[in-house]
Amino acid sequence: MSKMMSSSVIDQTSSLSISSQNILSNGTIVDFSVGSMPANYGYDESFSKEDDEEDSNEESSQFKPRILIMGLRKSGKTSIKNVVFHKMEPNETLLLDPTTKTNLEDISCCSFITFQVYDCSGQIDLFNDPTCDYIALLKGCGSLIFVIDAQDEDQYTDAISCLTQTIFKGYNINRGIKFEVFIHKVDGFPDEKKMDIYNEIQQRANEMLIQQDATESLIQKIYLNYHLTSIYDHSIFEAFSKVVHKLIPQHRQLERLLDFLCNSCGLERAFLFDVASKIFIASDCISPLDTQLYELCCDKIDLVLDISNIYAPKDVEGISADDSSYTCVKLNNELYLYMKQVDKFLAFVCVIRDEIFVENRGIMDYNLTLFKDSIKDILSAQKTVSQDQSVNNQNNTNSSEPDTSNMANSILGNF
Repeated sequence: MSKMMSSSVIDQTSSLSISSQNILSNGTIVDFSVGSMPANYGYDESFSKEDDEEDSNEESSQFKPRILIMGLRKSGKTSIKNVVFHKMEPNETLLLDPTTKTNLEDISCCSFITFQVYDCSGQIDLFNDPTCDYIALLKGCGSLIFVIDAQDEDQYTDAISCLTQTIFKGYNINRGIKFEVFIHKVDGFPDEKKMDIYNEIQQRANEMLIQQDATESLIQKIYLNYHLTSIYDHSIFEAFSKVVHKLIPQHRQLERLLDFLCNSCGLERAFLFDVASKIFIASDCISPLDTQLYELCCDKIDLVLDISNIYAPKDVEGISADDSSYTCVKLNNELYLYMKQVDKFLAFVCVIRDEIFVENRGIMDYNLTLFKDSIKDILSAQKTVSQDQSVNNQNNTNSSEPDTSNMANSILGNF
C-alpha cells in the first residue's frame, strides 16, 4: 500500500475535457469531466464495423455464443431486443410490426459482448418448420431465453407447454444450453402480485416437466433461471446482464479484479458496464446486488452520455476515445458515485464513502489505472484466442481450445 501511495498519480483530466460543478435541484453536487462517450451509442451498422476487416470475417462468427429469444406471439421478444441493444424507447415498441421469421442480429461492437441474437417468431413452430434447421440452431446455442407474457393469464398453459417442449428438445441436442425464463410485462403489478405470478409459473413449469419426464432423470439435470422483467424499468437490463455473464469465459476473473479493487480502495460496490446497452459485464461479489443501486448506475451512464453529446469531440465515425473521461456525483447519503471510462465501450462505476474518497483518491486513481491495464490485457488475450480458433478451423485441426481463464488468472496475479 505504501508503494502505491508513493507512486505518482496519473492526471485524470484530459485536455479535451470540460470540468464544472453544478448544484442539482435536490442539493446534489455533481463534478463532471466529460470526455468520450457520445449519447448516440447503439448497436447499429456504424458501430458494428471492426477496425480491422480481418477481424470481422464471416468465419469468426461461428465462435460467437448464440442467444435464442423464444416465446409465444406478442410476448415481447422483439421489444426486448430493441430496447436493450438499440436504445428504443419503450413506448415506441408499440409500433413494431409482428415478427414473421427468425431474425439474426450480430452483437459485436463491445469488447466483451460478442454474440449472436436470434429473435424467433412466435407465429412459427420452430420444430415443425421445414425451412428452419433447428438442430443446427440449437447446437450452437449458448443461452435460450423463453419469454412469457405475465399479463396474459389465459396463455400460461400454452406458453408453459411450449417452454417444456423447447427445454426437452434443446437439452437433448445441446446439454450446454442455459435456459432462462423471462416472466415479462410485470410493470404495473404490485410486488405481491409479481411474486404470485412468479411462483405460479415456476410451479406449473416444474410440474409439467416432471409429467413429461418418465424417467425423472432429465428434470434433475436441468435448472431454469426465472426473471421478472419489464422494458419500462431497469429489470430487463439486469436480467439480460445475468444471461450475458454466463457467456463470458472471463467473467469470474473480472469479478475477482473488482473484488480486489474494492478491498484495496475501500469501495462499497463496483461494476463494469457496457456503455451502449447498460448491461453490467461484472460486479464485485462482496455483497448481493442492490437493484436500486444498479438503477442509479444506469441513470448515471445516461446522464454522462447526454452531457458528452454536448461537449465531447467527435471523430469521423462519431466515436471519440478519451482514456481520461470520468464523472463524480456526491449523493445525499454521504456516498460518491464515481464513473471512469475503461475503453470506448466499457465503463467502471463504483460507490464509495465520502471520507474514504477524499483520503484515498490518489490510491484509487492509481489502482484504477492498473485495473484498466488488466482489462486491456484480458481483451488482448481474448482476441488472440479468437484468431487461433479461426486459424484452427481453416486448417481443420483438432487442437484443443486455448483457455482464456488461465490467461486472465495470470494477469490477475500481476494486478
